[in-house]
Amino acid sequence: MDPTQVSEVLREGIFVALKLGAPLLLLSMLIGVAVAIFQAVTQIHEQTISFALKLTVVVLVCLLFGGRMMDILLEYTRHLFTLMLT
Repeated sequence: MDPTQVSEVLREGIFVALKLGAPLLLLSMLIGVAVAIFQAVTQIHEQTISFALKLTVVVLVCLLFGGRMMDILLEYTRHLFTLMLT
């Protein structure tokens, strides 16, 4: 395996990690900001509100898009195994 193939595999791995993690992190961040604004306006400073909403959103995203995320990961893994065989 030459250095260009190694760098390509690493680049693809980073891209797969971004495709898998970005939706969860972005939605969690947006919920956190919305709850923080709501809490600042209403002066309710309860930590569990933010945590519960973030947890709910992450679970829903995993339930809705978990199959597609698994397909992306399996495709990348198969690609890695085919590279190992050649």
